[in-house]
Amino acid sequence: MSGTLYGLGVGPGDPELLTLKAARILGSVPVVAYPAPLEGDSLARTIVASHMPQGVTEIALRMAFDPAKRADDVYDAGAEEIAAHLTAGRDVAVLCEGDPFFFGSFAYLFARLADRFPVSVVPGIASPMACAALAGHPLTARDDALVIIPAPRPEDEIERLLGQTEAAVIMKLGRHLPKVRRTLDRLGLLGKACYVERAGQPGQRILPLAAVDEGGSAPYFAMILVHKRGKAWT
Repeated sequence: MSGTLYGLGVGPGDPELLTLKAARILGSVPVVAYPAPLEGDSLARTIVASHMPQGVTEIALRMAFDPAKRADDVYDAGAEEIAAHLTAGRDVAVLCEGDPFFFGSFAYLFARLADRFPVSVVPGIASPMACAALAGHPLTARDDALVIIPAPRPEDEIERLLGQTEAAVIMKLGRHLPKVRRTLDRLGLLGKACYVERAGQPGQRILPLAAVDEGGSAPYFAMILVHKRGKAWT
């Protein structure tokens, strides 16, 4: 009998946001895999460090975190290494920041392995939920529409999407921050936007978007929350 592949959402950064189910599974599996930069520590592993069992086999999927580039070779190799453990009957937990199926890296392993092995996905707290809670910024109320916009999309598309909704979360800011800031300003939404950087992690920053340097960049783990009414409950 083959092992089970677990996709564990570990939340956006605060170790206390790890779910009880994810912690239980993590404590029982013999193999744990996680995305990691080419050098340095994995954020996903850092989040769950206190729950990692002794003697577990670790698989670090090291890749360059560039949203503009695919990492198919890394996922191909990682999937085969994981598959070898599953074939041998060993369960494997794959850690994923936030939620596995919300812009999660686990989805690429799921696509390669789900037709060959049993899979169980454990949802995690997604970054928009954590950012909204930390910033005191309710995302929606009543019958509001909410759109999730990746910042690398073209400026005219971001403007079009913002024009069709009451509330928005703009993610993956990085070098796209000036473009997004400019678009919100043009739409009269700059004063209604909140900027959250590294939610729940060391170095967390929360401030009005208008107070952020308009010519600067942002980390990948930063987002903007905006509501056209300013406050969702009004």
